Amino acid sequence: MNPLLRVLALATVLMGSGCASLSHAQRDRAEAIAVQARSTQVDCRQADRCALDSPLRALAGRAFSESTPQQPRHYATLLDEGEGALVARLNLLRSATRSIDLQTYIFDKDDSARLVIDELLAASRRGVKVRLLIDQLSAISDLQILGALAGAHENFQLRIYNPTFGKARLNYFDYAGSVLCCFRRFNQRMHNKLLVIDDAIGVVGGRNYQDDYYDWDREYNFRDRDVLIAGPEARTMAANFDAFWRAQRSVPAERLNDVGRTLLKHGVPVLPPAQFRRPERVERVSEEANDVAFVTRSFVDTALPVASVRYVADLPRKHRRERADAPLAGQHVTEPQLDALISSAQHEVILQTPYLVLSKPAQTLFRELRKRPQPPRVVVSSNSLAATDNPIVYALSYKYKRRNMRELGFNIFEFKPFPLDAPVDYRNLLPDPIAAPGADEPTGRNPLLGGSAAGSNAGGGGGGDGAAIGKADDRPARVIHPRTGSAYENARARRRAAGSEVETRLLRTETRPSFLGSKAVNKPLPVTRKGARMGLHAKSLVVDRRIGVVGTHNFDPRSENYNTEGAVIIDDPAFAEQLAQSILRDTHPQNSWTVAPRAKPPVLSGLNYSVGKASEALPILDFWPWRYATDYEFKPGPDCPQPLPRQSADFHRCYVAVGDFPEVNVGPKWLLVRMLTAFGAGLVPIL
Repeated sequence: MNPLLRVLALATVLMGSGCASLSHAQRDRAEAIAVQARSTQVDCRQADRCALDSPLRALAGRAFSESTPQQPRHYATLLDEGEGALVARLNLLRSATRSIDLQTYIFDKDDSARLVIDELLAASRRGVKVRLLIDQLSAISDLQILGALAGAHENFQLRIYNPTFGKARLNYFDYAGSVLCCFRRFNQRMHNKLLVIDDAIGVVGGRNYQDDYYDWDREYNFRDRDVLIAGPEARTMAANFDAFWRAQRSVPAERLNDVGRTLLKHGVPVLPPAQFRRPERVERVSEEANDVAFVTRSFVDTALPVASVRYVADLPRKHRRERADAPLAGQHVTEPQLDALISSAQHEVILQTPYLVLSKPAQTLFRELRKRPQPPRVVVSSNSLAATDNPIVYALSYKYKRRNMRELGFNIFEFKPFPLDAPVDYRNLLPDPIAAPGADEPTGRNPLLGGSAAGSNAGGGGGGDGAAIGKADDRPARVIHPRTGSAYENARARRRAAGSEVETRLLRTETRPSFLGSKAVNKPLPVTRKGARMGLHAKSLVVDRRIGVVGTHNFDPRSENYNTEGAVIIDDPAFAEQLAQSILRDTHPQNSWTVAPRAKPPVLSGLNYSVGKASEALPILDFWPWRYATDYEFKPGPDCPQPLPRQSADFHRCYVAVGDFPEVNVGPKWLLVRMLTAFGAGLVPIL
């Protein structure tokens, strides 16, 4: 960038922020204030730090006892359900005897995040060494909380990764300045999500620390996935965490300009008391985390002994442009490993990604697969426009449906906003819970709650008749929680017990560049019915039902070029089959629409295809509205007992077209989508 522009950008930031950088001496004083305030009291003097007797921690001990240097032993557990994934985390935090390392992209201050913070602080007071590393773009920005955590305890340390202008809290001037002066660095984010307990057991996957990753938000929740690994590979996870912890970009919270200024002015503030919006829900998961039988049944009995486990993750140096012969070059680790797995496929690739935006190298990779005499089948599970948290990214993928299907051979399934058979406790998603079996129940019950999910929304809703998920039922019914057995006389009583819940309207997307971060543009679009909806956030891969991958990589240009990522690669047929079934469940007609070519019109079909293809190839002005493919809903009947692949001759007899954007209350946003598909091709690398 022109040096003059850099100066102007920095001047803009300083004028807008009103927060000049602290001097080194001021930062040292702020750090000294935090260090001096940290409690040194340890509540437990036992060797195990009064850790919870956890069957999960015992599983890790079993893995180590069965391991040899030549043949390490591991156990792997998929964490599919959101609330269950939170229970597992709480149990692990309470089981720590020596250390807790937690690395994440988003850390909120809502119910689930505050619950985790309290557990981390409790562990530090037991004598466990706790390190918390959060990416700055979506870190806690509350200066009182950050200041309180900076001075909480000598066993608790908090660092912020890549803080723009050395701050925790950014304003719009900071965003503008980041675009002008340091665009690439600002967009280089630490997207890794990792939890390691005692270097013995770790959790890797897509979930951040925010209510919508644990099915606790009443507006929008993520269908996500983690994998829990018990065994020696946890040491590799810990080593990778340590590399990030020691990186120059990882800054202690107390040394940030705005946090340091708070400490200099007011000292270490008091941590605000927890004000849980749903305290009964917090109490429920806390009890489950202590329940040995529940933890054993949910996470240990479902664990698989796996033959080969590798944790692969980028390092902070991925953000530097190194010469090929540099001593520390080659820190770009995750993407090449995943590419190699895909290129090794012989029969099948099953890919799940929230954002189906392919880089040029990724396109080349799949084209090479397609050229084989017997190309492997490629199944892709991704978001629909109604389900996605990022309509901008969806608009760009929408442009290339023809290419993805005809040239790359993808079989694409788009996740519905109101899936009928997701791995979720649906009572968490509803303003009013579903009636228990035996009460007056709405039709289209979810199979997870008993019964069958028969029927689908006429006109392409794909979410049943809407009663089970989209509507409240205030008729008297005794509602029983499936795990705890807690009861409410009716839905209104449940709401009264929970208290008022004012949902925060947070920008949930992980893919936003700095200049497209406004809530008005970049948030889930309105849909045609009420209720808490879901969107895919899981990032997983299965190759030949032999190798399974769960991680943070979105298989998109942003994950390749800007973010650091991590993934667990498990070479084991049993685990790969379990993961494949988890992904394929999301592609079932109850949960996804099938993307397929439109039925050819009797005349001018060839002309329409040619003009559409030419329009798609234009970098701008992709004006042609009659696209090659659209979404389809399966209509079961006597002649259509089972779902069919889009290549079947009977496909159009058993499926009905529901439009390009089913269940979206598009309204004026249709113009936004069309403009992005027409002009947005240049945004692909940063999205």
